[in-house]
Amino acid sequence: MNFEGKTVAFHTLGCKLNFSETSTIARLFAEKGFAKKNFSEAADVYVINTCSVTENADKECKSIVKSALSQNPEAFVAVVGCYAQLKPEEISNIEGVDVVLGATEKFKLLNYIDLSGKSEHAQIHNCEISEADFFVDAYSVGDRTRSFLKVQDGCDYSCTFCTIPLARGKSRSDTIENVVANAKKIAASGVKEIVLTGVNIGDFGYGQTIDGDTKKKKQYTFLDLIKELDEVQGIERFRISSIEPNLLKDEIIEFVAQSKRFVPHFHIPLQSGSNAILKNMKRRYQRELYADRVSKIKSLMPDCCIGVDVIVGFPNETEEHFLETYNFLNSLDISYLHVFTYSERDNTEAILMQNIVPVAERKRRNKMLRILSAKKLRAFYEKQKGKEMTVIFEHENKNGFMYGFTQNYVKVKLPFDLSLCNQLLSVTVGDFDEDGNMKCMLSSEVENGK
Repeated sequence: MNFEGKTVAFHTLGCKLNFSETSTIARLFAEKGFAKKNFSEAADVYVINTCSVTENADKECKSIVKSALSQNPEAFVAVVGCYAQLKPEEISNIEGVDVVLGATEKFKLLNYIDLSGKSEHAQIHNCEISEADFFVDAYSVGDRTRSFLKVQDGCDYSCTFCTIPLARGKSRSDTIENVVANAKKIAASGVKEIVLTGVNIGDFGYGQTIDGDTKKKKQYTFLDLIKELDEVQGIERFRISSIEPNLLKDEIIEFVAQSKRFVPHFHIPLQSGSNAILKNMKRRYQRELYADRVSKIKSLMPDCCIGVDVIVGFPNETEEHFLETYNFLNSLDISYLHVFTYSERDNTEAILMQNIVPVAERKRRNKMLRILSAKKLRAFYEKQKGKEMTVIFEHENKNGFMYGFTQNYVKVKLPFDLSLCNQLLSVTVGDFDEDGNMKCMLSSEVENGK
């Protein structure tokens, strides 16, 4: 079918992995002649990539579909991704949806595009999740300073609160050779920073397809991968998006501490600071191991930024359990928290658990940890004042300023200057402005006494 002159718009919910996959789907559309539009504009096709972690996913999906059709009531609407795999019937009942594609079908979306008119009933194409046993590579483009590069998909863990294994299937990985090849393509496009993404990237090495044969055992490790990526020319920085504490081995921390391109920034899910709750969640570590990982990082990289995922209001979480978590986090040398309020998910073990925490109490605990996160981040930023750091500034002009992140993830600002964007620049971190942002000066100007 000839799609020349047709237009498509994309909306992505959820994680960096979803953004990498949406970008890859967008490139497939471009190859067929589609022009890309903003989601707020009229388009012939709207693609909504969904997330299973999002609360109120049904309401959110309905709202996004309604927004798309308000721009073009005759548009073809495709809903793909994790929520589409988990609840296809629910999505197919949303008025205006034409096709629902699950885990293995989303990259074949172009095969289902029909611009002859709106469907009376949405088509559903999804598989048994056990069939999602092959890897499809993906990376994002569009942001000229940073790219999300998918290296792994799926998860073999069975955390009692999580639907991701049901939405994405078993753990499987790209090959090192293909990841490196994609990193070189990204470098050739002018992007300076790559964020490695996946569902459980520390598990890299399982399910690799080599010479047409899917390997059941690990052929390589995550450490092998990052050692190879550290040699890729043209990329100034690599970031590790998120890694499980039990998979963050000493050797990985030691390598990052002395590497050329991997930056001192880790995001390490904790979920609870109570060993009793960790056991109920079926997490594969206790809090003592987590504390050890933080201590190891800080001993080698004192200025390293450490982000933490934590869930409040899990079933059976008493006030004592919550205070264990609060006090544990307060004692750790960490930089910020991503706080999630527990919400029930169908087909998880946790939904059957007793001793449900009231929603109002869940919200109170969430607020307490968000306040703690703000204090931790402020303290971390305070420690960076006066230090010389490297920054890659982004292209967006925000009220006369440009923003970028230091290697250890401190957000800083300078008066906008397009010529300074997308370069690795040396700056001296300054003080906070009235909005709580960190000011900085180019190190060359500091030396010249400006």
